[in-house]
Amino acid sequence: MKRINNFLIFAIMLLVVAACNNKKTEVSDLETLRNSNNKKSYPAVQMDSAQAINFITKQKVQELLDLSTLYLSGNKNTEIDTVIYSQMGSYFHKPDSTTFKKLFRELDSLKVKSIKVNNLSVYKDYYKKDTLDFAKFNVEYFDDKNRSLGTFEKNAQYILMSKPIKFKKEFKFYFLNFYSSPLKKDSTSVGVTK
Repeated sequence: MKRINNFLIFAIMLLVVAACNNKKTEVSDLETLRNSNNKKSYPAVQMDSAQAINFITKQKVQELLDLSTLYLSGNKNTEIDTVIYSQMGSYFHKPDSTTFKKLFRELDSLKVKSIKVNNLSVYKDYYKKDTLDFAKFNVEYFDDKNRSLGTFEKNAQYILMSKPIKFKKEFKFYFLNFYSSPLKKDSTSVGVTK
């Protein structure tokens, strides 16, 4: 019996020693964060120019629509409303009094409280000798109880203007027309002509 007890104690001690030696050296999350930097932990996303334009356009469309709903939910005569309106105007190359008329009319008539932009794609259209940049996207409107009011297909015309800054080639993004319809081609309709 004494031999069996000694053998069991020896076996348990061997298992404990083996378990201690096989212990994996795991690094805690705190230690990982402490020893990390942006280059290793959070690599910069590389995009080609088409992806970058698509991303920026979607961001600008969403920001403008969010500002529009925020402006319409206010009294439209306070200082903050004036700031929001001027900020909305900064998204346009040459804003005027009719810039937001169509957008505001649609949002007011449906009593929209929030908007989500989906399926945005940018494309070029050619009119005479000009190349025009357009974005085609779907907007989903929501009411004050976050119920969907519907999804609508919209267009916006934009321009990227070169703004070189200290030997870097940078661009400023502006809308030319928002909720615009694509250009109609100058052509004669098919049919009998005299």
